[in-house]
Amino acid sequence: MASDHNEEMIAFNDLPSPALVALPEWGVMVARGQDARSFLHGQLTQDIQHLQPGQCRLAGYCSAKGRLMATLLVWSNRPDEVFLASSADVLPGLAKRLSLFVLRADCKLQVLDVPVHGSWRLKAASAAPAAAPWSVQTDERDGSVSIRLPEVGSVIRTLHVGSKSPAEAAPANHALDLWRALEVCSGIPRVVARTQDQFVPQMVNWELVGGVNFQKGCYPGQEVVARSQYRGTLKRRSFLFRLEDEATEVSVSPGDEVYAKDDPEQPAGMVVLAAPAWLGSNRSSAGCWALIEVKWAALQSSDATLHLGSALGPRLLRMDLPYDIPPPELQA
Repeated sequence: MASDHNEEMIAFNDLPSPALVALPEWGVMVARGQDARSFLHGQLTQDIQHLQPGQCRLAGYCSAKGRLMATLLVWSNRPDEVFLASSADVLPGLAKRLSLFVLRADCKLQVLDVPVHGSWRLKAASAAPAAAPWSVQTDERDGSVSIRLPEVGSVIRTLHVGSKSPAEAAPANHALDLWRALEVCSGIPRVVARTQDQFVPQMVNWELVGGVNFQKGCYPGQEVVARSQYRGTLKRRSFLFRLEDEATEVSVSPGDEVYAKDDPEQPAGMVVLAAPAWLGSNRSSAGCWALIEVKWAALQSSDATLHLGSALGPRLLRMDLPYDIPPPELQA
């Protein structure tokens, strides 16, 4: 296989002090009622019935075609209440769509007006032991929760949902860009409005990061997702890339298409998430990082180079993700 792959993991050096930053792209929804768990269990790619207090799980909501309409963080501390965090621009439509299927179930869905923040710190910056990834801590004083996300390199990330003082938040400068860079480099996808109904879960590695439970039973699109997993090879996956030309200021957004040099007439993939790259003090001219869904064949061709926007666009350099992706011959 041809390779255009940087073998080194990305290192987040010269990070600013631990900071709290508001995340306008995130939103929160709640499902309440005696049937909230059972209803969501039958709608999402994850086991919601056995979700334990203090635990967060990744889940997806798919169309009948098995394409992701939303990627979700799900947690619950009560039998009759389940919270779901996702991209803010998909939540109103998701709540409306799910409500159509509630029928006689005791479950009411509501998009909440609550702030969402992100924070980070380096492991070495504190001797305090870090909570396990996907653990949830609840502040009994105001009901806010903190969800420990998987580390990116030596950076510990936490998502905060609920009350936070504006005075605690970092200035707008590079803090939000840095959080977004950490999110991209984590390899955990997040579907936004522009990429809804584009990806079967495996195309964005959703089952590799724990977002699909193949034993839980039926949900919309389940047959397509299961068939993709167990019958035939997976022809598309998502990988981490960086724009090679750092001198060129290029805007990269979810939904943008990428092209292979040896097949310029049709897209080879699509951007899932993107953010300005972080390279310490050089961050202002470091280009962009992007999590990109791409055809395996485009990476195995004689000229395995990918370009943004067209076959003549900026060149993309593949980087390592924090987890392994099985080669296509092992995915039958």
